[in-house]
Amino acid sequence: MKLDKIQQYLLKEIADLTDVPAGAYNIRSNSQSIGRQSSANISITPKTDVSGIDIRIKDGTKNESVHIPVVMTESGLKEEVYNDFYVGDNADVEIVAGCGIDNCGNHDSEHDGIHRFFVGKNSKVKYVEKHFGSGEGSGKRILNPVTEVYMEENSSVEMEMVQIKGVDDTVRTTIAELKEGASLVVRERLMTHNEQKAYSIYTVSLNGKNSTADVVSRAVARDNSYQKFEAKIVGNAECKGHTECDSIIMDNGQILAVPALEANNVDASLVHEAAIGKIAGEQIDKLMTLGLTEAEAEQEIINGFLR
Repeated sequence: MKLDKIQQYLLKEIADLTDVPAGAYNIRSNSQSIGRQSSANISITPKTDVSGIDIRIKDGTKNESVHIPVVMTESGLKEEVYNDFYVGDNADVEIVAGCGIDNCGNHDSEHDGIHRFFVGKNSKVKYVEKHFGSGEGSGKRILNPVTEVYMEENSSVEMEMVQIKGVDDTVRTTIAELKEGASLVVRERLMTHNEQKAYSIYTVSLNGKNSTADVVSRAVARDNSYQKFEAKIVGNAECKGHTECDSIIMDNGQILAVPALEANNVDASLVHEAAIGKIAGEQIDKLMTLGLTEAEAEQEIINGFLR
């Protein structure tokens, strides 16, 4: 597997890869798989009806990882990819995805990734998805991920959803359905700048007794960018759900937070929180007394907020 400097740069940003990963992986570049490997417990096979892959993880698989990053370096390329994850019972795995687009041309480049997770009983999954854009071209870098999570009894999923920088337009849609005792934790970190637009849409259905969900978004909107965070938690059983949007607005940025709760069971306990504000002047002043410039102080605060 040969990678040029741009591909290497993108893989480092979105998946922290500097070499071929250990374990199972599928690396995709410009609509083609450029490297694929299965392991004894994790198989990766291409789909035959649409573009994408099936990842099957055996029952009882522990302490293994799957890397499925995507990079795009061709201007004007648009693709739609379907990846399905079948996680067996009693497994404990990490899945690292993400997409990086470097667009140096005048035409829009777009990746729409549809990921479906079928998580078995008592299994634990950590899912990391990072999005990144670069390149000096006038063409946009567009990413529209769709994530569907279907969780069996007593399973747990932790999702880290990050948009680092450089993505011009994105609609991020996440749907989750939880059975008895299942637990979902989502941590979204998002920053927009210039004229960028970002929409995050979450719908989580707590269908089983003692199921829980905690969906938290931290976001920064700079320059003339726009963000909309829309999160709905539906309690259909005795359950606990929490959603939170905590945002910093700067320059002429705009942020709309739309939290929603739907209780269909008397024992559903659901909470939402939303806060939008600017960086406090005293925070900047304090850091400037330590020798930082105003711009450096702002950046330090933002880095800490999105950590």
